This record gives sequence, C-alpha cells and structure tokens, in this order.
Amino acid sequence: MADNLPRSITTSMKFENGPAIGISNRWINGQYCSILTPIGIVGCGIYDVVVPAKFDQALAVAEGTPECPLVDPEDLLEARIVRCTPRAESLGIQPGISGREAVELMLKAGSEGGDA
Repeated sequence: MADNLPRSITTSMKFENGPAIGISNRWINGQYCSILTPIGIVGCGIYDVVVPAKFDQALAVAEGTPECPLVDPEDLLEARIVRCTPRAESLGIQPGISGREAVELMLKAGSEGGDA
C-alpha cells in the first residue's frame, strides 16, 4: 500500500522581498501547489477565492491546463494570475501579472508591517 501514499513536499523559496514556503501535494490523478507568504497565498487553480474573500485573506490564483498542470511551487512563478481576492488586489495584485510578481507584492506588504 505504500506505493499509493500521496506525496507532500514543503520547501523554502527565496525572493527579492524575502523568503516564502513552497508546497506541493500529489495523489493519484491529482495535485496542487502553492506559495505561502506571511500575508497570503499564491496558489494553483484548485483554490477558490470566495471563502478567503469572506475572511479578508490575500489569495491569488493561477491556472494550469490538463496538458501543462501546475504541480510544483516553481511552476507558479511564470504562470499568470487569473483571479484574486479583494485583499490581494489591495496589495497591487491583478489578473495578468505573474505568480512571481504576486509573491513579491505579498512579501513586500508583509515586510512593511502588513498584518499576517
């Protein structure tokens, strides 16, 4: 049965505005990844913005495709943001920017005293 165990990886990532945590989870026929910053998350399309918006959380979402899924946190860096919460928008995050840009904006806000 050990062959059927899901895989979960957490890694430290370095950016211009500071460090973040990259997360990748995989299971049979599925996966998701995210980058966790002190002030919010940049994640793949598995994330929904509705509930995080209700809690005033910063969340920016990029989407892969079946042909090119977002599997590892590094995959998010060049992917384009397709939706985000109002809190993320207040940090300057908008659809169309790269995942890397969204992470940098979150890290910058976190280092400027934004509440985590």
